[in-house]
Amino acid sequence: QAQLVESGGGLVQAGGSLRLSCVASGIIYVTGAMGWYRQAPGKQREMVTTITRSGSTNYVDSVKGRFTISRDNAKNTVYLQMNSLKPEDTAVYYCYAFMLGKNYWGQGTQVTVSS
Repeated sequence: QAQLVESGGGLVQAGGSLRLSCVASGIIYVTGAMGWYRQAPGKQREMVTTITRSGSTNYVDSVKGRFTISRDNAKNTVYLQMNSLKPEDTAVYYCYAFMLGKNYWGQGTQVTVSS
């Protein structure tokens, strides 16, 4: 059964960095886009960044220049390097992948940025 497993969340001070990882298991390779969404308390889930299998990326304006998405197709893994974190980045971050003809989501990992 295909699934996504995230790791790397935690508590960090403003200005700090965190790296999230997400591995797709139960599948030979992910042909579709992968990415990261986030949901802050009381807010709707929003797209943070996505990356295609060929490496084309897309970022929400609020993280441009601070976050970097990357992908290792051989490992079915997507990464999110988050630098210069701000308190407003605090949210549950969800890994996303389009595979086997549908959307898959990870269980979510908490990122908390203290001021």
